[in-house]
Amino acid sequence: MPDFVGAVDQGTTSTRFMLFDHSGNEVAKHQLEHEQILPRAGWVEHNPVEIWSRTQTVIQTALNNAGLGASDLAALGITNQRETAVVWNRKTGRPYHNAIVWQDTRTDRIASALDRDERGDVIRRKAGLPPATYFSGGKIQWILENVDGVREAAENGDAIFGNTDSWVIWNLTGGPDGGSHVTDVTNASRTMLMNLETLDWDDELLGFFNIPRAMLPEIRPSSDPDGYGEIRGLASLRDVPLTGDLGDQQAATVGQVCFGVGEAKNTYGTGNFMLLNTGEELVRSKNGLLTTVCYKFGRQKPIYALEGSIAVTGSAVQWLRDQLGIISGAAETESLARQVPDNGGIYFVPAFSGLFAPYWRSDARGVIVGLSRFNTNAHLARATLEAICYQSRDVSEAMEQDSGVHVEVLKVDGGVTANNLCMQLQADILGVPVSRPVVAETTALGAAYAAGLATGFWANTDELKVNWNESRRWDPEWNEQQRADGYAGWKKAVERTLNWVEVG
Repeated sequence: MPDFVGAVDQGTTSTRFMLFDHSGNEVAKHQLEHEQILPRAGWVEHNPVEIWSRTQTVIQTALNNAGLGASDLAALGITNQRETAVVWNRKTGRPYHNAIVWQDTRTDRIASALDRDERGDVIRRKAGLPPATYFSGGKIQWILENVDGVREAAENGDAIFGNTDSWVIWNLTGGPDGGSHVTDVTNASRTMLMNLETLDWDDELLGFFNIPRAMLPEIRPSSDPDGYGEIRGLASLRDVPLTGDLGDQQAATVGQVCFGVGEAKNTYGTGNFMLLNTGEELVRSKNGLLTTVCYKFGRQKPIYALEGSIAVTGSAVQWLRDQLGIISGAAETESLARQVPDNGGIYFVPAFSGLFAPYWRSDARGVIVGLSRFNTNAHLARATLEAICYQSRDVSEAMEQDSGVHVEVLKVDGGVTANNLCMQLQADILGVPVSRPVVAETTALGAAYAAGLATGFWANTDELKVNWNESRRWDPEWNEQQRADGYAGWKKAVERTLNWVEVG
């Protein structure tokens, strides 16, 4: 059997390709950023053609650097930014419009209209999601209604939809020449169109958005022994079976081997995403969380999760760099924030595109409160790191109320975990230890695990658990009074963000 499994990680700001060995160790990696297209306030787009081009380049470069080829790979997995919608022509492969990114808020009128009547309750019950700009369904509707010719093309079967996993898989498996139009249960569960109980597209939900069923990909397991097809669209990986597909946050949960009920992980990327494994039980949130599919391995029953999705975390650090210019790189945030012992009384709530979990307020916008002439850029840097951690506490509190499970240790991954001060603040603000694994790229690793399980490269999840090793742990240092006072200030700051934008 070949010695490695590959994983494409198609993220919000970049695409990477990684190779892993049987012990879950990184063997090779290459990564390229793609353009963030911002046509107007609240709109965020990507060029799908650029993403496909980047995907080909990172795969080829990583293989070349490692001196490996298709015969060295047992399988390929895909993980992706979820909810980012692509609509393209089945015959030509050309997108009808730029991909509409999960952060985009142009569909706020669609979402608010759904939430004003009983349709919102149906979406919550069937799909486990609140009507929100975050999810794919409204984005498809917007493209159908606003891009000339798409409605007609969809009705005759030429215009098809997918999150970016479907777009990449379709191109990898041949594109217009017989490419597989598929997705997995985790990505499908982020559209507002899939019934969580049947794991199939729901005609009533499709009717709410006026989306033809023929546009939608076939829903498959996250780890599929039957595969989604062999690679045909890239010579360097020709005939490698494509057998794993997971939305990025579910992939990170698999990569963190959170296979037990009550195990949780928090991924710090562009946004922040905490998932709690609830097993085969479909737990419906009463506290602003999402009910989602965690993964489905082959013919086994689906495993569900509660998720807290936070729109802005790592992108708040990017804002300090790109818009304010107070840092030249993300790593500087830590050294700048360490210049002061606390936040100097200021709080920064980065509600740039509204507030996601547990508030779900599209009328919110970002605020910095508590400013005095005493405050410096160091205080703002520290308040930015604290905002990442306080948003995670909001989600953690909601999870405990919904599930009755108190997280004993929080497993963390993603780029922000390289910031040791931020992780210490996370432990302090949550009041529980925070644990970072040796392999920080758990999203790509989870996609590799899903693909390798399907082909027998790994026999079972017990093998995967053996691969997990802790790199560092942070224990809380704040006392309970510090924790309570800090959180009370945060809650006051959140109140100041609300009712800023008129939502129709």
